[in-house]
Amino acid sequence: MNNWTTATVVKVKKWKFPLFSLVVNAKILPFKAGQFTKIAIFQNGKKIQRAYSYVNSPKDKNIEFYIAYIEDGILTKKLFNLKIKDKILIHKKSFGFFTIENIPKTKHLWMISTGTAIGPYLSILQHGGKKIKKFKKIILLNAVRYKKHFNYKNIIKKISQKYKNKFIFKKIISREKCEKCLFGRIPNLLLTNKIEKKIKIYINPNDSHIMLCGNPKMLKDTKKILEEKYNLKKHLIKKPGNITMENYW
Repeated sequence: MNNWTTATVVKVKKWKFPLFSLVVNAKILPFKAGQFTKIAIFQNGKKIQRAYSYVNSPKDKNIEFYIAYIEDGILTKKLFNLKIKDKILIHKKSFGFFTIENIPKTKHLWMISTGTAIGPYLSILQHGGKKIKKFKKIILLNAVRYKKHFNYKNIIKKISQKYKNKFIFKKIISREKCEKCLFGRIPNLLLTNKIEKKIKIYINPNDSHIMLCGNPKMLKDTKKILEEKYNLKKHLIKKPGNITMENYW
């Protein structure tokens, strides 16, 4: 238990179901924007835990997570029904290499996500810092099923104001059409070049790096297209490439 500490609930923000945000206060070790930690509860004497990425900047006082309620998920049900001042466990340490520090300098940085996996990008972009300067353009894509599931509009607006012409945000919807949104699944939109045509920036191995975070199906299909169509390669510390991935599940 030495690696765990108690977190006090500050707020549970309920968006359109099944999405909610959990804000807690806890003494954890310093983390880097883009990393994740673990949350846990005890149920019938058994510790149930799961990994969640931070939405907040490392500079913020409180810790925030963006979560999808899962009908048969014991942990998400418990988290969804928490009240202010309730207690949960949080891991003191943070994990993962999905950070700007691990992305090589490039002209265009693409941040591609589905659903709640926009979280680590919001953490990175809110935090900012000198490392962000190594990119000329940052393109943030978030794909959801319905328009009502686009959240954190105020934060995205602040990010847009902060980075001005350096930042592009594009919504993608797969189950309904809306004005100013791309319609379809990310892999198909890449195959047909609709994303690139819409924002007028094209992916290529010489000036593009792609960060991928989201459901496993999207990650698998998108990575395959990036490799086969665009000739991009997975980025490794000892073998630099163009694709950095984080499996949110």
